[in-house]
Amino acid sequence: MNTIQLEIVTPTHVLDEGQVSYVRCPGIDGSFGVMANHIEGIIALDVGEVKVRKDSQDEYLAISGGYAEIMEDRLELLVESVEKSSEINAERAKMSMERARTRKSEQDPELNEVRIKASLSRALNRLRVSKR
Repeated sequence: MNTIQLEIVTPTHVLDEGQVSYVRCPGIDGSFGVMANHIEGIIALDVGEVKVRKDSQDEYLAISGGYAEIMEDRLELLVESVEKSSEINAERAKMSMERARTRKSEQDPELNEVRIKASLSRALNRLRVSKR
């Protein structure tokens, strides 16, 4: 069997992608791919794009970081959020990006710079994936 079961878990829902032939994930140390019979492990995920190949079709998802648990016949992505490229509201993502850029330029001491950078990173990722 040349497929692996893919399940994406967020705090609010579970996305069961079923049997897939390949998954590319954004690891914190760079992208990595998972196919059937991959060695088991747990890998930290960064904000980025997940590419899923299923039935010779590619699908793209925007995630906001988390962990990938690779098991013998299953891959589970535990993430804060996930959106399919076809479901991303590009206008909303653009507004989030602009809001984060405005906050960054204001240099308000009440605003947490790490949170602003994370917000900007997520918005840019969602915009990039929405174009897939």
